[in-house]
Amino acid sequence: MNDELNILHLTLKREWFDMIASGVKKEEYREIKEYWDSRLNKEYDVVLFRNGYNRTSPEMMVELKDIKKGTGNKDWGAPNEKVYILELGKILYIDMKDVEIMKDQ
Repeated sequence: MNDELNILHLTLKREWFDMIASGVKKEEYREIKEYWDSRLNKEYDVVLFRNGYNRTSPEMMVELKDIKKGTGNKDWGAPNEKVYILELGKILYIDMKDVEIMKDQ
């Protein structure tokens, strides 16, 4: 049995990162194009989101429940076209690297 997690690495803008971290945003979107077709046509257990490309950028690991195609929530950044919808589950950890986030709690 394989105990290693299959991790999808994605970078997010701060607005979407904070919304996911606070529990408001439950989906992430990617365009339906060849690049994402090849990346998302695999089995993943979790998504490792980073807010930036620096090694010290905030990051969080979130359970990935499903990947499907459809129209997403415009309030969560979905465009007016079909996209890949990454359905998110539990937040497994958040490492803000000394950066504050806004909580809705």
